[in-house]
Amino acid sequence: MEEVLSWPTLRDLIERTSRRFVTERVREVLGGLRQQIRDGEWPHPGPEISEALLETRVREAVEQALAYSLRPVINATGVILHTNLGRAPLSREALARAVEVAAQYSNLEYDLDQGRRGERDVHISRVLEALLGAPASIVVNNNAAAVMITLNTLAEGGEVIVSRGELIEIGGSFRIPEIMQKSGAVLREVGTTNRTRIGDYQKAINERTKLLLRVHPSNFRVVGFTERPSLEELVALGRKAGIPVFEDLGSGCLVSMAAQGIEDEVPVGESLKAGVDVVSFSGDKLLGGPQAGVIAGKKELVERIRRNPLFRAMRVDKLTYAVLEATLQAYWLDRPERIPALRMIRMTREEVEQRAERFVAACGQGQANPSRERERAGNPSREQPAPPALSAVEGSLSRDERAGTSALRLELVDGLSVLGGGSAPGQTLPTRLVAVRHATESATVLEKRLRGWQPPVIARVEDDTVLLDLRTVLPEQEAALTEAVRSLAAR
Repeated sequence: MEEVLSWPTLRDLIERTSRRFVTERVREVLGGLRQQIRDGEWPHPGPEISEALLETRVREAVEQALAYSLRPVINATGVILHTNLGRAPLSREALARAVEVAAQYSNLEYDLDQGRRGERDVHISRVLEALLGAPASIVVNNNAAAVMITLNTLAEGGEVIVSRGELIEIGGSFRIPEIMQKSGAVLREVGTTNRTRIGDYQKAINERTKLLLRVHPSNFRVVGFTERPSLEELVALGRKAGIPVFEDLGSGCLVSMAAQGIEDEVPVGESLKAGVDVVSFSGDKLLGGPQAGVIAGKKELVERIRRNPLFRAMRVDKLTYAVLEATLQAYWLDRPERIPALRMIRMTREEVEQRAERFVAACGQGQANPSRERERAGNPSREQPAPPALSAVEGSLSRDERAGTSALRLELVDGLSVLGGGSAPGQTLPTRLVAVRHATESATVLEKRLRGWQPPVIARVEDDTVLLDLRTVLPEQEAALTEAVRSLAAR
């Protein structure tokens, strides 16, 4: 052990980390070699256990130990709010604010005007009041927490009336009835899965009713023979009965997306204008910010929620406030293009196509032939269309390309992007996909190689074809994606 640690060739590792850290790695390497020999797994004849071999093993062990588990990936799936990939990417302005606040002390809970302790939620209440007309607002760690603390505060021990068609399950098997049970509220189901009328709510109201709950179906759709009372009807009933109305909006849409064909995501401000007493929504979905659950509405009700002892357990830290405030400010300034998720949603099919054509050319120095290719493209109504013969747009990434014998071929095909993250289910955005095929390797092999690249590339696979959607690839990641695709030609 001491002999290995004294080698001059390992000095840089010790200086970069620490002697103790490298010692642990050397111990792991030597122990692994001894175990291989004891188990008869060391090849015979095999490589000499030399200084060079040990140095290589130790360096590999150090790099592997230093590698972060949580790391950036390139999202080429076309799913904008991909839950498994961290949902909404944050804006540069929001990240800069987080760095500025985190690297120094801040007035997180200090009132600079009064010179005494303050409340941390004031940092977003001003901008939310301007955006939504909400008299009061607080932030917890996600929307499930927002729903739970609101139900616990306003309805513990009493009944909450909700339509059977809104008893949703969100990601990770969290279900509204289970959250309600944990909150201490009693579920009172009304109506049927597909049809609920305002009269069903009215009949269910009794002396134990404490809240009328409306849940936005953000991750599913019920179509056909359906009926649901309007928000205005529910608000009017709540006013008449003296019962607060709470709407779980989930997706956190702040601006209309009708221009992009997204009709069912109603902006939060519209619900508050309709008279809803309290709303809750996510920060990292359509809002495009950090993971958070925002609760906004009438001051008296929000103040009651803030005083709940659970609030301290669910509150967020200074980084979340910094990022959320910067994200909300982009809306306030009417600069939604600063928010990456909104930019992706607003990209047209033609804009994605232009990026894809440049990308194909950069990969193989080839030229796209859009007019010829469009004649050959598949049916755009298919969510993930099978690509046609890969001959219209080609990029060769091997030395054989000049002779026209490229093993790897790229082509543009029609496809659809989705919002994801439990938002706008069934609604899609027309896009152009880069279809990747190899003469000798399957799409499964290609996808695995892309996933093993640094940074990893996450793609779609269909009909033995790898599909890349540049809608969800950040501009600064295109160079890395180009290198990843170019690497697929190497054997």
